[in-house]
Amino acid sequence: MTETSPLVNLAARRLGASVMAASDEFFGEKENLLRPEPPSHQPRTFGLKGQLVDGWETRRHGPGEDDALIRLGAAGVIGRVVVDTAHFTGNFPAACSVQACAAEGYPSPAELAAADWVEIVPHSPLAGDCENVFAVTDPHRFTHLRLTIYPDGGVARLRAEGQVVPDPRQLAGLPLDLVALANGGTVLAASDRFYSPPENMISPGRAAVMGDGWETRRRRDDSHDWVLFQLAAAGHIRQAVIDTSCFLGNAPAAATLRGCDATGTGLDAASWSDLLPAATLQPDTEHLFRAGQAGPVTHVQLDIHPGGGLARLRLFGDLTAPGRSRLGLDWFDRLPAGQALAVLAAECGLTGAAATGLVAQRPFGEQARLDPLLARLGPAAASARALILG
Repeated sequence: MTETSPLVNLAARRLGASVMAASDEFFGEKENLLRPEPPSHQPRTFGLKGQLVDGWETRRHGPGEDDALIRLGAAGVIGRVVVDTAHFTGNFPAACSVQACAAEGYPSPAELAAADWVEIVPHSPLAGDCENVFAVTDPHRFTHLRLTIYPDGGVARLRAEGQVVPDPRQLAGLPLDLVALANGGTVLAASDRFYSPPENMISPGRAAVMGDGWETRRRRDDSHDWVLFQLAAAGHIRQAVIDTSCFLGNAPAAATLRGCDATGTGLDAASWSDLLPAATLQPDTEHLFRAGQAGPVTHVQLDIHPGGGLARLRLFGDLTAPGRSRLGLDWFDRLPAGQALAVLAAECGLTGAAATGLVAQRPFGEQARLDPLLARLGPAAASARALILG
């Protein structure tokens, strides 16, 4: 992950994250940890168990610890963890730690107990009524977190901000939304974020309300608003879905899409081409457009005229062979060693010294480093190549 990589909350409910279990949730439900809205507080609002809280809060039990188990909505590399103790002033934990693991499939809490957990945030003191931010330097791709608090108390929200690293095995042969957050698409820049962020447009599902999309402030000039996206990997876009659902009096009048392939050149030197010429938009409508292009693209710019709001943007297409290889290399390089060995055994029948040697050579970074190593694998070379490079 580079310093300029946009950070996505991998523990967002809208991506499918869930609090699977907690040691205790007497005063505040564990599910509150992942609520999308800012924490709230209403003083002297009591239930049978005491003050109602917008967070996860455990009972007092003196020396010891409590923990919560979280399945990330999108697996990826975590850049920082935010433990938010908003409104917990006399009842926040004294300290916390965070562990992470990488697991195949959809294991239960009991099955995750035997996983290879690594500490990504060491035992660290917490402050009350604030966001406690912890940098994470582990470069591996994780699927689950375990938040431990010492000895007890309340945490309002938990965020795990990082970079999505999709599993290419789950994308093979399927219609692929190249710009989706869950697949590794990101927002690099936008002209305006006044009412709501453009990341909403590439989030899963349909928008339920206007605030679940991207909306700009009203323009008082002759310009227009725009968003620059980086796709999951290089691909050919076949269809664009521009959705103005829930935007009735403030949908844009028109939209355009342009794309470029910045592979090897960078954005500054890339050549841009039209994917969708100026298309008239209707309010509260999901618009489907065929996209035209001369070649593959890695970045897309959406321009809306003059401004307004969009609920969702989908860019369906196919990965190029180099794009699929890049996705596979990024994924395999980021797997913890134990998971990489398990994947090679299950998918390729590759075990023993050959598998250990291959995993030990990571990160490959480029196909040119991987090819000579694959050539030494004998009968397993073809299946390992298909797994990693597609």
